Amino acid sequence: MICTIYSHHLGLEKIKEIFLSHVPDGIFSNNGENLEFEVKGGILSPSKKVTVFYRERAVPSYQIPHTDDSELTANLKGLYGYVNSLPAQNEKIKGLFLHKIQTLNSEFSIRQDKGEIKQLNAIIKDLAIEFEAVLFVQPKTIISKADTQHFLDQDLNLIIDVNGNCEIDELPVNINSEYFDGDQTQLTEDQIQRKADSEKILERENIKINKHLPCIESENETTIRSAKEIAERLSVLAVTNLVAFNSISAEEAVDYLQEYHLWEKVTEGEKEFLADPTEDKKMYETWKCEGIWTLTWALKKVDALDFPNEFCSLENISAENYPVGKDKDPYEFINAVSEVRSKKEILDAADLYYRFNWACVDERINGRQIEGINPGIVYERQYALNWLIHYMDQDWDNVTCDT
Repeated sequence: MICTIYSHHLGLEKIKEIFLSHVPDGIFSNNGENLEFEVKGGILSPSKKVTVFYRERAVPSYQIPHTDDSELTANLKGLYGYVNSLPAQNEKIKGLFLHKIQTLNSEFSIRQDKGEIKQLNAIIKDLAIEFEAVLFVQPKTIISKADTQHFLDQDLNLIIDVNGNCEIDELPVNINSEYFDGDQTQLTEDQIQRKADSEKILERENIKINKHLPCIESENETTIRSAKEIAERLSVLAVTNLVAFNSISAEEAVDYLQEYHLWEKVTEGEKEFLADPTEDKKMYETWKCEGIWTLTWALKKVDALDFPNEFCSLENISAENYPVGKDKDPYEFINAVSEVRSKKEILDAADLYYRFNWACVDERINGRQIEGINPGIVYERQYALNWLIHYMDQDWDNVTCDT
């Protein structure tokens, strides 16, 4: 595979036109869902063949849908997670790239099967420009810019590779107004009202507003995690939090989690932490207090998610409203929990923290520190809220906080 091209635009016929503009004597044929482009050979010249694997979203959009089970949508979710995990030499470009991934509507890969079509480099360049594309490229191909897998922009410049290298200063993110307007007509009243209410809060607190940030999911298309699932996740976090603050050892935590049958609820990331709880990892884990507070709020065990300018204090949660403690079976808490806050309450919070986080990221990529709110608190609470609403169906270790 030479590369995979991703675009906001659709256009199987446009792909054919560009190929034929460079190689007029080529012939396209369908092979199942794929296109084969062949240049017939003669007595002294063998035939040449390229296969194009094309797919697109059933409903074009400007964001990744959360209820669409198509293969392309699943691939885009995976692509988003992969790019989000990469180190970044240029945080601004990485942020723009993540935003661009959400707008992608088509994907087509190009594989050279037989011979060498000398015009292929020029064809790929034209496809990239025509489709305002981003390209996922393997090393050692005719368009490679790195020794590892990497991404190129429409001008075939390096966006990012696995080491975080970047050679551009701008990355356009354009949206077809037809797709945007189409989605807007499908917005529900609760989505529109939720966005408006969040923006009023930001305006009151003098926090920058991005009017172009879309609405989050509607109540109709959202499923909140069950009370038991939230309580189990909360219990595991509470135990790892004790290790982070040196209240118990990692060995004691593992014994506790196994004794009370919670070990199967521990994520791979948490197991890695407990296997090697370095001081740096402990410091990172202490931030999970904000996620613990958010899940406790979701279970109606604390009254409010206070404004994110001061750290929460888990000591303010009463023992009966907390799942773990000395000689305490966490399943007594888990089995007693029956209520979860309404979809409206949780989505209201998720929408607000989505917009809080955008403001934090916007300040950071412009070299400033946001005033009035704590970016770390915002991130951890949005992380927990996104998990609560099944955002992009991501498990706990892989939750993303989009902006």
